[in-house]
Amino acid sequence: MHRYKVFNGPAPTTAAQQKVTTGTAIKTMLQIATPSTRQIQLISWGFTLDAVPASAGQVELIQTDVAATVTAHVASGVQPLDPNAPASLMTLGTTATGYTATAEGTITATRTFDANLVPPTAGATDINYVYQWMPDERPIIAVSRFLRVRATFGAAVNMTCWVTYDE
Repeated sequence: MHRYKVFNGPAPTTAAQQKVTTGTAIKTMLQIATPSTRQIQLISWGFTLDAVPASAGQVELIQTDVAATVTAHVASGVQPLDPNAPASLMTLGTTATGYTATAEGTITATRTFDANLVPPTAGATDINYVYQWMPDERPIIAVSRFLRVRATFGAAVNMTCWVTYDE
């Protein structure tokens, strides 16, 4: 089993990790697509906002049966935490593993793993969120499914989010 971490933007090279605006409607910030041959087990996830939102928002981590249309990640964007690990087997593409959705798709089934409400009166601890599961409670994302970090805010705010998983 190998461990990987993926952010909602391309792997940084000469610039810092990208942050992305949430917009004012529900938006998939990060999506990970499992292939038909591999499931993943979640280890941790988190997000940070670059400012206190002007209105309340919600950030959720869910599994869906339908893909959002996203900016496709490339293999280097799905980073192995062990430098000797092979490349991730997650499916890459605009309706697979990627970030910053432009269309949400019509979802018919979900499983919610975590949800975080962010008030407009948030303090520093509310705009920086990290969750790590205990070993016996780590969710498993089934084959041919989509793990999504979605955000819904009444007023746009910039976000960086990430997921760490074993495959």
